[in-house]
Amino acid sequence: MIGVIGAGQLGRMLALAGYPLGQQCLFLDPASGAPASALAPQIVAPFTDAARLAQLAARTEVLTFDWENVSVESLRALGRGVRIRPPVAALAAAQDRVREKRLFEQLAIPTTRWQAVDSPRSLQRALRGIGLPAVLKTRRLGYDGKGQAVVRTAAEAMQALAGLGGVPLLYEELVPFDFEVSVIAARSTRGEVVVYPLNRNLHAGGILRLTRAPGGGPALQRQAARYVRRLLEHFRYAGVLTLEFFVRRGRLLANEMAPRVHNSGHWTIEGAVTSQFENHLRAILGLPLGAAAAVGHAAMINLLGRMPPRERVLAQAGVHLHDYGKQERPGRKLGHCTIVAATARDRDARVRALLAVVDPELKMR
Repeated sequence: MIGVIGAGQLGRMLALAGYPLGQQCLFLDPASGAPASALAPQIVAPFTDAARLAQLAARTEVLTFDWENVSVESLRALGRGVRIRPPVAALAAAQDRVREKRLFEQLAIPTTRWQAVDSPRSLQRALRGIGLPAVLKTRRLGYDGKGQAVVRTAAEAMQALAGLGGVPLLYEELVPFDFEVSVIAARSTRGEVVVYPLNRNLHAGGILRLTRAPGGGPALQRQAARYVRRLLEHFRYAGVLTLEFFVRRGRLLANEMAPRVHNSGHWTIEGAVTSQFENHLRAILGLPLGAAAAVGHAAMINLLGRMPPRERVLAQAGVHLHDYGKQERPGRKLGHCTIVAATARDRDARVRALLAVVDPELKMR
């Protein structure tokens, strides 16, 4: 049995991927009735509950997690005898944006210009050294656009410094990128590595709205694969790792990494030989990895806030609907749709038709 810390939609999809492999999951999450609980048993407890974490570890073969804000201290307190995959060191690096940027630089992975900021004086240094426009981000606990502010003047920067709560921050240049991509890779306990086709991503309001894959040419694919492999080897990683980039004039600039299965890889359920969820389980269990090749041209659309009428969604040709079973709430990820087509042109035409139903204001670029 696999212990999963976090029982959200990513955990739910891990559970679904486990059953064909003869694997079951046991979840720990503070939210009663979390999405994954419909498919597998759940221990309802805070992520920092030492007794419940120890219970989860005792009942399972290996621990993993479905989001990156799990307490590193609580995991380390479980002791060396507990198998935690991906490694806690990768989780710790992903939780601190400054530590993450330093790691990218250490591994010669190009990234944005940045400085750590924790006071008005250090912010003034960043303004002089990097300039404007820029983005101020909290060093920790930011996701889906939370904990950050775009600043275009020194006055806005000072206001953002106060508005973000007086916590340690990262100041980085606002990159005028051409588009955004992510690469997903898996490394097993045996050292076997597979890399998925590049994802081309469209965000709005800091939240991923649309992914298309394969989403970059051969040159970008080679760059991305090279950089993500460096991270995998650095950590002696086991599991799925995602690395997000800005693309600027044919060059990749690393934005952030996620030591887990990723929203931009949902298309792999229908659109790849082996989904990211299945390969994550294979990797942490030491099983041979499945092929990561695409079986066509795929797209994924996130469904936010309100679920569209399923009859209209399913009436679209070749659409697969995934409902997470969540209560509707503005901005909340409630589900996603995927499309797989024989050509990129056919895929994009189907995406436009589906967007007219589920998200008419979103314009594909």
